Amino acid sequence: MTDEADETNGRRRRTVWWPAALAAAIALCLGVPALLAGGSAASGTAVTAPATTSPEAGFARDMSTHHQQAIDMSFIIRDRTDNAEVRNLAFDIINTQANQRGMMMGWLDQWGLTQSSPAAPMAWMQMAPYQAHDGSLMPGMATNAQLDQLRGLSGQAAEIFYLQLMMQHHTGGIAMAQGYVELAKNPAEKSLAESMVAGQTGELQLMTTMLAERGAKPLS
Repeated sequence: MTDEADETNGRRRRTVWWPAALAAAIALCLGVPALLAGGSAASGTAVTAPATTSPEAGFARDMSTHHQQAIDMSFIIRDRTDNAEVRNLAFDIINTQANQRGMMMGWLDQWGLTQSSPAAPMAWMQMAPYQAHDGSLMPGMATNAQLDQLRGLSGQAAEIFYLQLMMQHHTGGIAMAQGYVELAKNPAEKSLAESMVAGQTGELQLMTTMLAERGAKPLS
């Protein structure tokens, strides 16, 4: 690879990382006023912070963890392929989910709640406990072995595996977000969850097409 190509790739990588970090920082600052604006009653009365065992707190914690893995996978594929379409998808996921994660972490801080909890993941949904294994803490999350496998691939093979893992990830994320929508008492957080359902459903459709173009199918 020429020095000029190395320099171009270096600029590209810096361009992907900086907006993602900036988005997370801005979201963390904006999350609190967004929550207060959405949660205030029409009469102007103060918003009551949710309990640590509430769906509001549980969703914010669990989805923040879920989002972080999607961000991590997207940074991995960024360095494993030069395909513009896949890199653009990864860029969008990094920025969108870093922004949303920053908002949820900001809300927890405003509520005076911890970023983590000893409660089992998804306990707030009152569903059968998910059997966490090898780093997969919630439905849709990849295992550590799968992440290591992704790191070891390159080119189209990496693209296919990334798309397959991310489709599973989005499927789990959509189910969690929809589960919160049905329990939500906070308008701002409910609106965020609804936007996750809509956005990730659209990305699932896109990834299905991208896999088919590569002669592959979703993981069973």
